Amino acid sequence: MTNLTSRVIHRAMSGILATTLLGVVLLQPAANACTRILWNNNKLAVVVGRTMDWPESTQPILTVFPRGMKRDGGLLASEVVVKENPARWTSKYGSVVTTAYGVGTVDGLNEKGLGVHLLYLKATDFGPRDVSKAGLQAGLWGQYLLDNAATVKEALELMQKIQPVMVTYQGIKATLHLSIEDASGDSAIIEYVNGKPQVHHGREFLVMTNDPPYEEQLALLKKWELDFANATRQTMLPGNVDPSHRFVRATYFERFLPEPKNQQEAIAGILAIARNVSVPFGAPNNAPGTLYNTEYRTAIDLTNKRYFFELSTSPNVVWLDLAQFNLNPGAPVMVLNPDNIALSGNVTTKFQKALKAPF
Repeated sequence: MTNLTSRVIHRAMSGILATTLLGVVLLQPAANACTRILWNNNKLAVVVGRTMDWPESTQPILTVFPRGMKRDGGLLASEVVVKENPARWTSKYGSVVTTAYGVGTVDGLNEKGLGVHLLYLKATDFGPRDVSKAGLQAGLWGQYLLDNAATVKEALELMQKIQPVMVTYQGIKATLHLSIEDASGDSAIIEYVNGKPQVHHGREFLVMTNDPPYEEQLALLKKWELDFANATRQTMLPGNVDPSHRFVRATYFERFLPEPKNQQEAIAGILAIARNVSVPFGAPNNAPGTLYNTEYRTAIDLTNKRYFFELSTSPNVVWLDLAQFNLNPGAPVMVLNPDNIALSGNVTTKFQKALKAPF
């Protein structure tokens, strides 16, 4: 290929990119950034990673819940936010989660190998309150599924019985969408748009970012028409921090992950992509206050029930083995603050009894 031809192709691709992104900017509101990536076709383990991007510390606490926890889905901290027919339940399964502000679960794994991840979606609209369904403040949406479902199929069945309810905490609206996966590699993306649930269920749904809604993200992805079979280091990819850029980039690189020889390689592979789609500190944004740097990354081995956590301001990855915790009813809730530069590697034995369960 001549240099002239290369320049012509580069200009054409740049024009396509500019046109696509202009459409996204004009038609969609800017959104906070988060990314989830699932790797379910290697021979070793089902693993998943995510980034959490936010303008301040979400005060993440690694928390291990035993079975038998009594929950009230109508409470936001101590405030009653769902007055009619609030969801109330007792947990069937133990779990490890990352909490946000002490009022909800944004990421986690249960003892059966179900993983959940709540990400920001500005387009979220849970619709008017349907009191025929048990109401669940949105910050406990993921925890409800971890507590009660062993598989994606079971989680989707449970979703027929409840309705997430929009809440606001410290001035922040819970405009969230949810991705779930299980140890078999099954996956689902759940969004509420225009008051209606939209579910994408299947092993092929590997990546989720933010706005626009998932159906539109898939349409944008098709416009790239990437030749995965003949990809090279010169294959054109969108490289910025916009959600649609990250969606394409994560999808592309997930396809090329090499078969891992051990768990270390599997987790390293998924974290490599999570780091690639992370938002650097101070990344430029055309609408200030709507896109933020990556606060932390998580990775989960759903097959072996291990949970990994990497704070962006710490040089160390920490991890825990859920099977090593006492998850019997009546066992204490165990917690660990990951914002400690002295923590590194296996921190299973570093957890302490919580003075009080966060919810």
